Amino acid sequence: MERENQFIGQSGAFLDAVERASRAAPMARPVLVIGERGTGKELIAERLHRLSDRWEEPLIVMNCAALPETLIEAELFGHEQGAFTGATRARAGRFEEADRGTLFLDELGTLSMSAQERLLRAVEYGEVTRIGASRPTRVDVRIVAATNEDLPKKAEEGTFRADLLDRLTFEVITLPPLRVREGDIEVLADYFGRRMAAELGWEEWPGFSAEVAQAMEDHPWPGNVRELRNVVERAVYRWDLWEKPIGEVVFDPFDSPWKPLPAPKSNSVEEPGQAPAAPAPAVYDFDEVDDLRAAVDAHERTIVEHALGANRWNQRQTAKALGLSYDQLRHCMKKHGLSQSN
Repeated sequence: MERENQFIGQSGAFLDAVERASRAAPMARPVLVIGERGTGKELIAERLHRLSDRWEEPLIVMNCAALPETLIEAELFGHEQGAFTGATRARAGRFEEADRGTLFLDELGTLSMSAQERLLRAVEYGEVTRIGASRPTRVDVRIVAATNEDLPKKAEEGTFRADLLDRLTFEVITLPPLRVREGDIEVLADYFGRRMAAELGWEEWPGFSAEVAQAMEDHPWPGNVRELRNVVERAVYRWDLWEKPIGEVVFDPFDSPWKPLPAPKSNSVEEPGQAPAAPAPAVYDFDEVDDLRAAVDAHERTIVEHALGANRWNQRQTAKALGLSYDQLRHCMKKHGLSQSN
């Protein structure tokens, strides 16, 4: 996901996966690429194609999850005129389009059992039959498939053909998630940040503040490199003080103080127009205070945590509500160990 045809990274786990793809590329055998969303499965497929002797031939990409089940077989194998309602003319399928080249099947695990059966025959015999045709067509296609599902488990459960899985796994390349790619978050963030700054016409790259860099290191990155790219590019283009290190990053683009609240889960029924009851004021027993600093810190933490909650954890809005600067609020949150996951 780093770029259309470029890998960025230096971690051992990442480089091992790239090296395995490079070694498998010259082999005209099927390869299965496994990885979470956003890890770069299509980039690996492109590498397998470009480093093979098929590099001058077509690389055809098909997302198996993007089409309704009724159209998948027609897309893969083509159809003749009048084969079904709406088939006003004959059409070659992806296999014929990829002849002498590579066919990349993304989201392989979503294929129906009937499509799997026809795919098995195409892989095993090198023949495809258009829907409505009486004769098969010979094709020379190298299959690269990708998934984020546990296909061996699906085969055990009977929802994926075990014999098809066997034929597609001459080599299996499993891509590491970003969270285990040691050192790559910083490298990727800098790369995406510089690229976005250049797109915006910035004369210099201010970099990220230490707090932002640490926040990116601590984030779990469920969307992997694709998510990181979005987060970094969003942080750069939103930053007004481009001559200073970028000091704010937003991981959730849907975060907003005006985000609609879910319906309250309560058995009580409010009267129409009745305002929600205000929280009871806190009661303090000053006679019990035997450590002033600890008591003040606890009180400060309670105030800040309440203000964050009231402002839906929008830190700039909270800082404004408390009469603090953004950096002061961040320091206070760090001091008390406050985060939205608390």
